[in-house]
Amino acid sequence: MDASQTHRDELCALVVGDDPAPRLWSAVDTGMMAEIVPELPALRMEQDPIHRHKDVLAHTIEVVAKTPDDLVVRLAALFHDIGKPRTRSYEHGEVTFRHHEAVGARMTRKRLTALDFDETTVDDVSELVRLSGRFKGYASGWSDSAVRRYARDAGPLLGRLNQLVRSDCTTRNRSKEADLHRQIDHLESRIAELAEAERKAAERPQIDGDAVMARLGVPPGPVVGRALAWLLEVKRTEGVLDTGELLDRLDRWWAENGR
Repeated sequence: MDASQTHRDELCALVVGDDPAPRLWSAVDTGMMAEIVPELPALRMEQDPIHRHKDVLAHTIEVVAKTPDDLVVRLAALFHDIGKPRTRSYEHGEVTFRHHEAVGARMTRKRLTALDFDETTVDDVSELVRLSGRFKGYASGWSDSAVRRYARDAGPLLGRLNQLVRSDCTTRNRSKEADLHRQIDHLESRIAELAEAERKAAERPQIDGDAVMARLGVPPGPVVGRALAWLLEVKRTEGVLDTGELLDRLDRWWAENGR
């Protein structure tokens, strides 16, 4: 096993398992982390008495400790602010880190590749870092299209992204933390509701309007819509049926409801 693989295994051992915070702090303090992920100790940025900001390293380790014991999520938490030292600037008396997620995603990909992580892990962790700031601004109001875009961009990583967003709140203000979690709950509910609405809108009866008109001998009109609605409900409750059986049932439905 070469040095890269050894460091990869050491990093995995640091982040997985119960309460990784003590292990991570020890790795930083002993210099071990500087060998594995040299970008991480740089997050211990010097505190500026004028431009006050959080110790990003302390925040990062706290976020990792709050995440579920999932290697991909914990690595994403470890790297989610890795781009801040490179993007730090001061505007109007305040510190800013513009586009640090995009910069951090590139740094994450480079470091995890150097550590010989598999391609899927590199892709997933880098993408979570890139998306980690997307939730900001939700409280100001998102349109349905913005909610769909968030879910679409996250794709299969949606659940993990939301876990990371929840864990990224390290405020000591319980009210503020509870409010953030309510916002994420609300976003998840909207995603589920929109997905269900789209699923229903995409549903089709087993046979189309032309087949209904041919079977019943009726012209286009409201009755065809009623028949299609009934056929769709049959499909939802009973699944796909033998076509001959379904047409016979359509005849009976027509006899009972078509006049």
